[in-house]
Amino acid sequence: MDNKPTESDLSVRFWGVRGSHPVSGPDVCTFGGHTACVEVRCGERLFVIDAGTGITRLGQTLGADAPAHIDLLLSHLHLDHVIGLPFFRPALMKGTTLRLHCGNLDGESAEAELDRLFAPPLFPVTLAQLPATIEHVGFHAGETLTFDDGLKVRTCPLQHPSGATAYRFDHGGRSVCYVSDIEHDELGPWPHEELLAFVRDADLVIYDAMYTEAEYCRCRGWGHSTCDAGVALCRAAGVGRLAAFHVHPWHTDADLADMERRLAAMLPGSFVAREGQEVHLAAARVAA
Repeated sequence: MDNKPTESDLSVRFWGVRGSHPVSGPDVCTFGGHTACVEVRCGERLFVIDAGTGITRLGQTLGADAPAHIDLLLSHLHLDHVIGLPFFRPALMKGTTLRLHCGNLDGESAEAELDRLFAPPLFPVTLAQLPATIEHVGFHAGETLTFDDGLKVRTCPLQHPSGATAYRFDHGGRSVCYVSDIEHDELGPWPHEELLAFVRDADLVIYDAMYTEAEYCRCRGWGHSTCDAGVALCRAAGVGRLAAFHVHPWHTDADLADMERRLAAMLPGSFVAREGQEVHLAAARVAA
């Protein structure tokens, strides 16, 4: 049987899975130390979610074969989600267009904010000085994005300092949701109805699992969540699997392996995301 991906398949690859800041060392090699970046492909169509330090590895892998047009969907603009942007190889290639989508600024694009960050004296050059063409798109989280090729991506607002945006990809009868960064306990009973409807029946939810339950009690209001809250959401919404993501930079490979064993027991098939890990969702078969 031919298991090669088809244009109807949906796939995910993790390039950075940490929250707050990157880490290195012998005790974080298994799960990786880069901050948030996820590659999603609808068939061969590439989307990139977030531009943490993991985006540098993605850019190296794409190399000269990178698409001429790349859509980068930003969950929000905190440093761990944007700091890799000017080091993304396609941004350094003349003839490439990099379109940045941002939904947590009341409809405004991220252009002004990123121009403040990536400019002297904080950074030697501006994004406009990079060889690629940078385009900025603003939208309101909760809108459905429609791209030039007709593909649609649903979005949902998340509770997080200054806001954040979740993304849902539906392709070939399969679905993946990216839900990071989120505070699960600040808007009343959990799961929140809007998010519950957003992730309903998804095959995979990539979810903010920054804290253990014990840590969350000390960090309430900081804008992050737990593996347990993610499982509760997925169970209530009929989700197939959860990928624990945005993991704490101080959690070692041993800590995350323990989390993964516990997670798999609560929601079979679920896992803690690792750098380089791929998840391939073959197109659903349609009954004759």
